[in-house]
Amino acid sequence: MQIDVIETTGLGDRSYLVSADGMAIVIDPQRDIDRVLALAEKRNARIALVAESHVHNDYLTGGLELARAVGAEYAVPAGDTVAYERVPAADGDVLEAGPMRLRVMHTPGHTHHHVSYVLADAAGAVQAVFTGGSMLYGSTGRTDLVGPEHTDDLTHAQYHSVRRLAAELPAGTPVFPTHGFGSFCSATPTSGDSSTVGEQADVNPALTQDEQTFVDQLIAGLGAIPAWYAHMGPGNAAGPAPVDLSMPQLVDPEELAGRLAAGEWVIDLRTRTAFAAGHLPGALNFELAIANFVTYVGWLVPWGAPLTLIGATVQQVADARRELVRIGIDRLAGAAIGSPEQLAADRELESYPVSDFAGLAAVMAADPQLVVLDARRDDERAGGGVRGSLHIPIHDLPDRLDEIPDGDVWVYCGSGYRASIAASLLARTGRRPVLVDGSYGDPDTGAAAAGLHVQPAFA
Repeated sequence: MQIDVIETTGLGDRSYLVSADGMAIVIDPQRDIDRVLALAEKRNARIALVAESHVHNDYLTGGLELARAVGAEYAVPAGDTVAYERVPAADGDVLEAGPMRLRVMHTPGHTHHHVSYVLADAAGAVQAVFTGGSMLYGSTGRTDLVGPEHTDDLTHAQYHSVRRLAAELPAGTPVFPTHGFGSFCSATPTSGDSSTVGEQADVNPALTQDEQTFVDQLIAGLGAIPAWYAHMGPGNAAGPAPVDLSMPQLVDPEELAGRLAAGEWVIDLRTRTAFAAGHLPGALNFELAIANFVTYVGWLVPWGAPLTLIGATVQQVADARRELVRIGIDRLAGAAIGSPEQLAADRELESYPVSDFAGLAAVMAADPQLVVLDARRDDERAGGGVRGSLHIPIHDLPDRLDEIPDGDVWVYCGSGYRASIAASLLARTGRRPVLVDGSYGDPDTGAAAAGLHVQPAFA
């Protein structure tokens, strides 16, 4: 059997194609199914079965469209209510495709009806387990996505689900999770790129801690839920529309100027340093070349708001379009292609300075009243920050701009990515941002190296 991994780094997720003897099974496919179809063609395999481990909360599935496109069976956990025909996958069921067998294990925790799929050959020998949002590499899926009233019960269930996997499967069974590679569906950060059930026995909190310790620590560590998650579960239960990867309508400089003047969401996809050096007034910077692009567009842009992209090339816009449809941002208001100078329509560009933590330290030494904004999450801030800095997580910033004084504002985050978004939001309001472009925790160039890091009580 061949197990191929299909990475979706922008969301921190993986899908899988399992093939043998000209047949294939697909587990948890993303919405842009052309990647799956191309891989199946490369393997010379017909997709006979598409299986979901759960109704996903962080992306719209491509499973329904894929199954319909290739005439495959479509398996979804039996307990979930969906608006389309499917094969209800219940505990103990065995789904077949050629010589491959998938045994369904009910592993609730990430959701109530979550299942894992144990892959075996025709003789019954276990080959792998696909664990979705249950057993991850050194962690588990988060348990608070279906409502706070269910979190405690689901966290206990998650503990027992991971222990069931460890008890019932051979120690050498390779583990293939859907989440855990930067996904916000992971309860805590994961580690490693591959693992087995036996290896997890030594590192997974659900297997190394007692139940109450596991529950208490997991719940205490749960952070903010990305805003777009609220739309994914209902969309997956209803059945996502077929994916549309066509180019959005092109917008000329005059129309673009009108949208910027109206305060619409116009996103410049260039690097943070290129944007800082010169950009259209009112544009916002969400750098495409970083894995976090779709996360923060989905988190900050109000759902359904008109969204226009500015790309240096047609391919850059097409790449952004692909990322966005994965979370259901389908109807773009348009796109403009070219450099800021080409799109400016004789208007002056705006810019702001870029510095680093050493530069921030030098300015703070001369001006102790300097306004410094920390755009990191609460869990990051809990470990300390720059002395005297104002802490507003980037996902809260659009609603809290009035808390930031007018004038000069230095902005930092963990890497510079979120700080760039924040700086562009501040520039749009007339403030004068300075982007701190650097890794907060870098031992040589970060905040501590510059003498800026202080513990939470003093930050």
